[in-house]
Amino acid sequence: MGLHARRRDSAPGPFPPLSPTIFIPPPSLTQQDPTLDPFPPSIFENHHPGKAHSRRESLPGPSCLPLSPPSTSSHCRRDSYPGPFPSPSFQESDSGLLPSTSSSSLNHYYHHEPYSHTSKPRLCLYDRSSDLAWPFQELEGLDHDDIRETAYEVLFTACRSSPGFGGRSAITFYSKHDGNSGGKSPGVTQTSKLKLALGLKMMRSSLSQRVMMSATASTPASPVTERSPRSRSVPRRAMTMAEVMRLQMGVSEQSDNRLRKTLVRTLVGQLGRQAETIILPLELLRHLKPSEFNDFHEYHLWQKRQLKLLEAGLLAHPAIPIEKNNTYAMNLKDIIRSAEFKPLDTCKNSDTMRTFTNSVVSLSMRTPNDNPTNVCHWANGYPVNIHLYISLLQSIFDLTEETAVLDELEEQLDLIKKTWSTLGINKPIHNVCFAWVMFQQYVETGQTEPDLLCATHATLSEVSNDTKKENESLYIEILTSMLSSLKEWTDKRFLNYHEHFQGNIGQIENLLPVVRLATKILRDVKVSDEEMQDRGDKTTRDASEDQIDDYIRSSVKNAFEKMMEAANNKSAESETKVGISEIMLKMAQETENLAKKEKQSYSPVLKKWHSIAAAVAAMTLNNCYGHVLKQYLSEMTTSETVEVILVLRRAKVLEDVLVQMVVEDSVDCEDGGKTVVREMVPFEVESTTLILIRKWMDESLLKVRDCFQKAKENEAWNPKSKSEPYAKSVVELMNLSKKVVQEFFQIPISITEDLVQELVDGLQKVLREYIMFVAACGLKENYIPSLPPLTRCNRNSKFHKLWKIASPCSVSCEDPNIYSIYEAKHPHSCTSRGTQRLYIRLNSLHYILSHIPQLDKSLSLSEGVVPSNRHSSANSQKVQSKSVSYFEATNTAILAACQHVSEVASYRLMFFDSNPFFYDSLYVGDVANARIDKMLTILKHNIKLMTAILTERAQELAVKQVMKASFDAFLTVLLAGGTTRVFNESDHQFIQEDFESLKKVFRICGEELLAENMVEKEAEVVEGVIELMGMSTEQLVENLSTLTGESGGVGVNGNGQKLSMPPTTGKWNRTDPNTILRVLCYRNDRVANSFLKRTFQIARRR
Repeated sequence: MGLHARRRDSAPGPFPPLSPTIFIPPPSLTQQDPTLDPFPPSIFENHHPGKAHSRRESLPGPSCLPLSPPSTSSHCRRDSYPGPFPSPSFQESDSGLLPSTSSSSLNHYYHHEPYSHTSKPRLCLYDRSSDLAWPFQELEGLDHDDIRETAYEVLFTACRSSPGFGGRSAITFYSKHDGNSGGKSPGVTQTSKLKLALGLKMMRSSLSQRVMMSATASTPASPVTERSPRSRSVPRRAMTMAEVMRLQMGVSEQSDNRLRKTLVRTLVGQLGRQAETIILPLELLRHLKPSEFNDFHEYHLWQKRQLKLLEAGLLAHPAIPIEKNNTYAMNLKDIIRSAEFKPLDTCKNSDTMRTFTNSVVSLSMRTPNDNPTNVCHWANGYPVNIHLYISLLQSIFDLTEETAVLDELEEQLDLIKKTWSTLGINKPIHNVCFAWVMFQQYVETGQTEPDLLCATHATLSEVSNDTKKENESLYIEILTSMLSSLKEWTDKRFLNYHEHFQGNIGQIENLLPVVRLATKILRDVKVSDEEMQDRGDKTTRDASEDQIDDYIRSSVKNAFEKMMEAANNKSAESETKVGISEIMLKMAQETENLAKKEKQSYSPVLKKWHSIAAAVAAMTLNNCYGHVLKQYLSEMTTSETVEVILVLRRAKVLEDVLVQMVVEDSVDCEDGGKTVVREMVPFEVESTTLILIRKWMDESLLKVRDCFQKAKENEAWNPKSKSEPYAKSVVELMNLSKKVVQEFFQIPISITEDLVQELVDGLQKVLREYIMFVAACGLKENYIPSLPPLTRCNRNSKFHKLWKIASPCSVSCEDPNIYSIYEAKHPHSCTSRGTQRLYIRLNSLHYILSHIPQLDKSLSLSEGVVPSNRHSSANSQKVQSKSVSYFEATNTAILAACQHVSEVASYRLMFFDSNPFFYDSLYVGDVANARIDKMLTILKHNIKLMTAILTERAQELAVKQVMKASFDAFLTVLLAGGTTRVFNESDHQFIQEDFESLKKVFRICGEELLAENMVEKEAEVVEGVIELMGMSTEQLVENLSTLTGESGGVGVNGNGQKLSMPPTTGKWNRTDPNTILRVLCYRNDRVANSFLKRTFQIARRR
């Protein structure tokens, strides 16, 4: 039965006649203003019948002996309220003004054993452990009991003039067994218009009947009393709605009496004072003393509750924002903090109490525009007011049957309405809170009563109407918070309805309208009118179908995953090893069964809101199984086995069933279900086979990449062995690449040229990354020393004199400052371990270069390669042309990397390893005493060690780069040797002889590696600079003036011509002005010194 149908049938059935009747005083005695109806013109209209006394049955009136209060150990909420204590002794003047709500029969009913098991969760505002999130924020320092008791105090204060709360007339209950009624008691209305409008059934017995039955059962029968006429009728007694509200809200009689006493003292002579003008916690603190409590500790806890409430309502969540520097707020905060450990002195003569009262009153009486007012704002700030109001609304539920709403609902809401002015509640906010209370009760009572959903839906319909008129920001915040929490809870269940509604599919029909309406309200609130117009034909039904579509897809997917998990667990628990193919066959059958169950059970219900619900479920199952099928096929590394074929055939049967299900469900659809069919992933054998091959390729290439990643993490560039002077990682990488190519062509299927190219591209990508990793060894510029500043020579410099005095020293390879590692066969080599590792890098690059042709051969000569339809002519030409390599880009990258590594190794050898013998010692101080002989000996041994480590293919380039590096080092000594070097014109001969010796080394060592004219070609630049050093100073000055005179500059030659400072280009040669300038800077004679000083103002050496 659906939600709306249940509403129509919600009227009570033929229950037994209800015995007690209710006497309602005339309207003139109730002191209620009929214009203040809280619910017109909605379902919450005034449901009192037109007659003055037509009220339905309520609380009974038989008297019974009061029960003893329970022990404090069993009924203690906390130490402050250990249970229903005996009423304290009040003054006679106080006790007679406000009637007490105590009733021995009610106490017996509400404290009966069945109630005690259900009252504790019922009296909580919300359950923190529930998966239904509380939407209205939390109040720090106040628990649920604090909120509930304060809510009752607010209710009592607002209703103090109402019957039972303090008015002179009370709502009186009469028993039908009373023979003296004589028909004077009013008739009983056994239906509630409000409950009927909300879709709530009337209870089988009213609250008054249950109380009377409980009281009767508790009174022992007596033979004497049974015979007496008095025993045949239950005596008439007065009972009020105040008693119902007190006991429904779990407030003790002692607390109720204290509250009544406080109001009597506060409102002496002010009975007409409005509730919103009373600061209730302040009045309670002023009038209640410690002597009126059981003990001092109880009083302190009660006082802290009142203070915490004021703190929440005036400081933490005020209705009107407070400035940070507000004096009253700071004073109030300090007083509340001081009362944490010691009770506040509430005597009239206490300065603290005066300050406290002044602060509370000042903060409560504030207005946004600072206009004078008598309305107090101490409980109408959000979320304090919502907490209090919802606590009041929760009293409408029966305490023993928590899924039922009391038949006294109208009377209760009439009383609760009186708190609106105090709490800042209006009709739209009431509707939001009432909808939340109904839905929360439905959830917390185990989701067993669909009538509560009917009431939630009916109230949300009112909320939907309210949103069209109400746009206040606070209302929108409260509404969106409540609806978001409701929708989050329902979405969680509908997104997995196969699990949550497995045993109660009809519950979907009741709950779904609620979440759809909540979603619509949220959408209407968040979307502006203009945006609604821009959406054009996007109707509410379209949005609803999208929502149901999400539910179906998610729940079907979750059901499939649960089914798959169960299959895996069953396979793991099985003693025999179950193959993955067998699991896939079982999964196909179970998927088909799930589709049939969806079609028979869930889809007929969901089709009311989604026209193709079954088709969407079938499509989702198709895609879920298709995803698993792809995973299964990806694990197969061989050709199509019998198991794979069986799985594919069974998948084809499943696919046909699901497609047929989509077609049948989409007959009435506009596009015939084409949209859904397009989302279905087909199970074709050909496409899955191709996916399998590509997956195999990806896994194989991943292994190659893992090998490369391992090399990046662990490679130390040590030779694999003496006979294999290359890195171990390069051997593993190339062997794995060959294995991948061989296994690729062993797959007995048609291999297209496109697949071959994909494999080649993948291998090339990894190889090129490895090549970049090998070549990542720094730059040659890192080893070249920085150029020292230019200075002019001074024969009388202090350094020159000290050098002449000092005896010549020699630097040997055994110097402890030299980082050198000697090999056994090359004791005079100074090649460092880092340089030797660069040689291993170079060998590794050549190893790849030598094995690329083998990969090309395997790819080009393999039979069975089918030309691709795309670019078939180009592919056929490539296959036929044996000279074209698949790895052409890789070969180019290797050659560039070899060039780079050779340069870095050579410059490291000359400028770092050989630095003590070359740049740091050659021609230092005096050319004649610092010749190149010792350096040449070291160089020869370094070259011998290098050629011994490098493979034959790598030696030529390496020796060539060493020659270039040595020539650059020689030029650096001559032109950028720093202040330790000076040259005379006569030194030209020594320098020329040394350079010839250097060239001779490379002629001899590289006789078989270097071309005949290569040494002479590379030496041309150095020889040109040496020729400059043999020129006279005058000739050098003339050449420099000629080369720089035309450009102009800061310098001036002897003829008055301006010369510019030649820039340092780094490309030294005999025609470079900067090169000539450097020769002059290192020339040790007066002419050069004078020219440099006069022309360029170059500083002299110290």
